[in-house]
Amino acid sequence: MSKSLIQRISPFFIARIKQNHKLLRSSFYSSSSALYEASSESSESPYLPLDAIHMTDNCVKRMKELQASEESPKKKMLRLSVETGGCSGFQYMFDLDCKTDPDDRVFEREGVKLVVDNISYDFVKGVTIDYVEELIHSAFLVTTNPSAVGGCSCQSSFMVKQ
Repeated sequence: MSKSLIQRISPFFIARIKQNHKLLRSSFYSSSSALYEASSESSESPYLPLDAIHMTDNCVKRMKELQASEESPKKKMLRLSVETGGCSGFQYMFDLDCKTDPDDRVFEREGVKLVVDNISYDFVKGVTIDYVEELIHSAFLVTTNPSAVGGCSCQSSFMVKQ
């Protein structure tokens, strides 16, 4: 019984993953590969660009704590990327990184840098990133995404507007 269910729903998931992969690839070729750096002065002003990536006070505070606990002379940056998968089609991936790539966009607030690759940037323009501590876990989360039409309740995956 369960095998027939898996056989029936697998084509749907395969088609959805291929569609999401196609969207990711098409956005890569349509976007420019210029490096965008937002200075800390402009990111602290009340007039942020609509497609900038915003970090909450909790996000900045947690990154400063992580940077202070590192013994490395290089400050860690928060890297946000988008991958196909998750229960809604795309998922957010957070990582700590100490280097940037030529196609990265860098956003800075109070000395904390957030890095987004050019392909992922098309899916996360204008997002707000927060750091949330709950009883069962603590994590960086995307709390608002103007490019998303829906997502799962855990806020780690989303669907894009078409």
